[in-house]
Formats: sequence, structure tokens, C-alpha cells
Amino acid sequence: MLIDFRCKTCSTKEEHWVSSDTTTVRCKCGGEATRVISGGNFNLDPISGHFPGATLKWAKHHEKMAKQSSD
Repeated sequence: MLIDFRCKTCSTKEEHWVSSDTTTVRCKCGGEATRVISGGNFNLDPISGHFPGATLKWAKHHEKMAKQSSD
């Protein structure tokens, strides 16, 4: 499994391929890095209309970018 670990010494966050029961690894600095829970990596589809808040955010962002590129 690809799991995130944060070093207790230098606070660097790194991903490591380890077994699911691994809780600590060695950091590049030599310190001990412990397993952290990361947020999911997903986006809601703003175009479908199923997520109105995301659709409005998408529209505002694209309107702003269009205005900036026309200036």
C-alpha cells in the first residue's frame, strides 16, 4: 500500500510503499516517520449539475480567468 508518513524530526511528509500494518519508517534525515491519515483525492464534477456549489465555483473561476486573459 502507498501510505503517507510524517517525520517527527524534520516534519517532512513522504509516501512509502509498505504493508498495511506498518506504522513507522525511517525518514531521509534519519528520523522516525509515523503514519498519517491523508484526505481523499477526488473532485466533484462541476459540469453535471449534481453539485450546484461546485458548478457555481467552477463558473466564477472560469469567468475570472476569461476576464484576465482578455485584459
